[in-house]
Amino acid sequence: MRRIAVLGIAVLAGLVVCVSLACADKPGDCKAVVEKGAAMFKSKGKDAAIKAINDPKGPFVKGDLYIFAVDMNNKVLAHPMKQSLVGKDVSKVKDPKGKLLFAEFLKTAKGKGAGWVEYMWPKPGAKDPSAKRSYIMRIPGENVYIGAGYYK
Repeated sequence: MRRIAVLGIAVLAGLVVCVSLACADKPGDCKAVVEKGAAMFKSKGKDAAIKAINDPKGPFVKGDLYIFAVDMNNKVLAHPMKQSLVGKDVSKVKDPKGKLLFAEFLKTAKGKGAGWVEYMWPKPGAKDPSAKRSYIMRIPGENVYIGAGYYK
């Protein structure tokens, strides 16, 4: 009887862990990491922030959650997962559904200063795109916006 009780408790504990991981606050995590990145721009300066964002093992990469940085002309300044984008004009980049995603990011950054954009983008290491939602924020005093997204 005692073994059954212990087994039942172990199964219940496992379910609690699984449910809590599945229900992680992805929007909150994205917003928090973007705000952390914005704080680094303010405290350490643009160059240090860009260097940290570009680092795939840096403070702004946690699994498939990462920050990217783009200037207000839609030239990528930092992308830890797709280094090939750095230095490129991405204003004409479309997702598979035809959305000019970086144009939407820029519109959000210039308009409200911060907000959410939904689009399709490949997960790190994947070729096929998945539904993604990113929080975009313009960096005050800089010609830069940053963003981080989660896969839905």
